[in-house]
Amino acid sequence: MPFHATTTAFQVGGLISKKFTCDGPDISPALAWTESPAGTKSFALIMDDPDAPTGTWVHWVLYDLPGDARKLEEGVAKDLQLPDGTRQGRNDFGKIGYDGPCPPKGGPHRYFFKLYALDRKLTLKAGAIKAELERSIKGHILAEAEVVGRFQH
Repeated sequence: MPFHATTTAFQVGGLISKKFTCDGPDISPALAWTESPAGTKSFALIMDDPDAPTGTWVHWVLYDLPGDARKLEEGVAKDLQLPDGTRQGRNDFGKIGYDGPCPPKGGPHRYFFKLYALDRKLTLKAGAIKAELERSIKGHILAEAEVVGRFQH
Protein backbone atom coordinates (compact mmCIF):
# COMPACT_ATOMS: atom_id res chain seq x y z
CA MET A 1 0.00 0.00 0.00
CA PRO A 2 1.44 3.42 -0.91
CA PHE A 3 2.42 5.85 1.82
CA HIS A 4 -0.11 8.71 1.76
CA ALA A 5 -0.58 11.96 3.72
CA THR A 6 -3.82 13.93 4.13
CA THR A 7 -5.18 16.96 5.95
CA THR A 8 -8.64 18.06 7.00
CA ALA A 9 -7.46 21.68 7.14
CA PHE A 10 -7.84 22.33 3.40
CA GLN A 11 -8.52 20.44 0.19
CA VAL A 12 -5.36 19.04 -1.35
CA GLY A 13 -4.24 21.60 -3.92
CA GLY A 14 -6.87 24.01 -2.60
CA LEU A 15 -6.68 27.24 -0.66
CA ILE A 16 -5.28 27.10 2.87
CA SER A 17 -7.63 28.66 5.43
CA LYS A 18 -6.48 31.95 7.00
CA LYS A 19 -6.52 30.13 10.35
CA PHE A 20 -3.22 28.50 9.34
CA THR A 21 -1.56 31.69 8.02
CA CYS A 22 -0.24 35.06 9.18
CA ASP A 23 -3.69 36.51 8.37
CA GLY A 24 -5.14 34.41 11.22
CA PRO A 25 -3.95 32.66 14.39
CA ASP A 26 -1.12 31.04 12.35
CA ILE A 27 -1.42 27.56 13.85
CA SER A 28 -0.20 24.40 12.17
CA PRO A 29 -2.81 22.30 10.36
CA ALA A 30 -3.59 18.72 11.35
CA LEU A 31 -1.91 16.10 9.18
CA ALA A 32 -2.50 12.36 9.04
CA TRP A 33 -0.88 9.53 7.10
CA THR A 34 -1.34 5.90 6.22
CA GLU A 35 0.61 2.97 7.58
CA SER A 36 4.30 3.53 6.93
CA PRO A 37 6.70 1.03 5.40
CA ALA A 38 8.10 -1.77 7.56
CA GLY A 39 11.18 -0.62 9.44
CA THR A 40 10.04 2.98 9.93
CA LYS A 41 11.75 4.29 13.07
CA SER A 42 10.82 7.98 12.78
CA PHE A 43 9.28 10.63 10.56
CA ALA A 44 10.50 14.04 9.42
CA LEU A 45 8.46 16.89 7.93
CA ILE A 46 9.45 19.90 5.86
CA MET A 47 6.96 22.56 4.83
CA ASP A 48 8.17 25.09 2.30
CA ASP A 49 7.10 27.56 -0.38
CA PRO A 50 9.01 27.25 -3.68
CA ASP A 51 7.23 30.33 -5.07
CA ALA A 52 8.78 32.84 -2.66
CA PRO A 53 10.50 35.78 -4.42
CA THR A 54 13.86 35.06 -2.72
CA GLY A 55 13.78 31.32 -3.50
CA THR A 56 12.26 28.43 -1.55
CA TRP A 57 11.10 29.67 1.87
CA VAL A 58 11.02 27.19 4.74
CA HIS A 59 7.99 27.39 7.07
CA TRP A 60 8.42 24.27 9.23
CA VAL A 61 11.11 21.71 10.05
CA LEU A 62 10.10 18.81 12.30
CA TYR A 63 11.86 15.48 12.94
CA ASP A 64 12.17 12.46 15.23
CA LEU A 65 8.40 12.08 15.23
CA PRO A 66 7.96 8.51 16.58
CA GLY A 67 7.73 5.76 13.96
CA ASP A 68 4.36 4.56 15.26
CA ALA A 69 2.75 8.02 14.91
CA ARG A 70 -0.02 8.39 12.32
CA LYS A 71 -0.88 12.08 12.74
CA LEU A 72 0.08 15.53 13.88
CA GLU A 73 -2.63 17.38 15.74
CA GLU A 74 -3.62 20.91 14.77
CA GLY A 75 -1.67 23.62 16.59
CA VAL A 76 1.64 21.88 17.36
CA ALA A 77 3.43 23.84 20.10
CA LYS A 78 6.38 25.93 18.91
CA ASP A 79 8.81 24.16 21.25
CA LEU A 80 12.26 22.79 20.45
CA GLN A 81 11.19 19.38 21.72
CA LEU A 82 7.69 17.99 22.20
CA PRO A 83 6.69 15.55 24.98
CA ASP A 84 6.88 12.52 22.64
CA GLY A 85 10.50 13.33 21.66
CA THR A 86 9.64 15.05 18.39
CA ARG A 87 12.09 17.87 17.68
CA GLN A 88 11.54 21.04 15.71
CA GLY A 89 13.95 23.07 13.70
CA ARG A 90 14.37 26.70 12.77
CA ASN A 91 12.34 28.05 9.86
CA ASP A 92 13.32 30.88 7.51
CA PHE A 93 11.56 33.39 9.79
CA GLY A 94 14.32 32.50 12.28
CA LYS A 95 11.81 30.86 14.64
CA ILE A 96 11.25 27.37 16.02
CA GLY A 97 8.23 25.41 14.81
CA TYR A 98 5.50 26.30 12.37
CA ASP A 99 5.05 29.72 10.81
CA GLY A 100 2.38 29.57 8.14
CA PRO A 101 1.93 31.13 4.75
CA CYS A 102 2.56 34.87 4.62
CA PRO A 103 3.45 35.70 1.01
CA PRO A 104 3.76 39.17 -0.46
CA LYS A 105 0.71 40.51 -2.32
CA GLY A 106 0.24 38.89 -5.69
CA GLY A 107 -0.64 35.50 -7.08
CA PRO A 108 -1.05 32.38 -4.98
CA HIS A 109 1.95 30.52 -3.61
CA ARG A 110 2.15 26.75 -3.25
CA TYR A 111 2.97 25.22 0.14
CA PHE A 112 4.41 21.71 0.22
CA PHE A 113 4.11 19.58 3.36
CA LYS A 114 6.65 16.78 2.73
CA LEU A 115 6.58 13.86 5.14
CA TYR A 116 9.43 11.35 5.18
CA ALA A 117 9.33 7.84 6.72
CA LEU A 118 12.86 7.10 7.93
CA ASP A 119 14.71 3.92 8.86
CA ARG A 120 16.27 5.54 11.95
CA LYS A 121 15.93 8.23 14.57
CA LEU A 122 18.14 11.19 13.78
CA THR A 123 21.10 12.47 15.76
CA LEU A 124 20.25 16.12 15.05
CA LYS A 125 19.86 18.46 17.97
CA ALA A 126 16.63 20.44 18.17
CA GLY A 127 16.76 23.70 16.21
CA ALA A 128 18.28 22.30 12.98
CA ILE A 129 17.61 24.02 9.67
CA LYS A 130 16.20 22.39 6.53
CA ALA A 131 19.61 21.80 4.93
CA GLU A 132 20.86 19.99 8.04
CA LEU A 133 17.76 17.83 8.11
CA GLU A 134 18.05 17.00 4.42
CA ARG A 135 21.70 15.92 4.90
CA SER A 136 20.73 13.81 7.91
CA ILE A 137 17.90 11.93 6.16
CA LYS A 138 19.80 11.26 2.92
CA GLY A 139 20.01 7.50 2.40
CA HIS A 140 17.48 6.83 5.19
CA ILE A 141 14.16 7.63 3.44
CA LEU A 142 11.88 4.60 3.19
CA ALA A 143 8.94 6.54 1.72
CA GLU A 144 7.74 10.08 1.11
CA ALA A 145 4.24 11.58 1.12
CA GLU A 146 3.19 15.11 0.25
CA VAL A 147 0.25 17.47 0.73
CA VAL A 148 0.11 20.73 -1.21
CA GLY A 149 -2.03 23.78 -0.50
CA ARG A 150 -2.14 27.32 -1.90
CA PHE A 151 -2.51 30.73 -0.33
CA GLN A 152 -2.54 34.40 -1.32
CA HIS A 153 -3.48 37.58 0.54
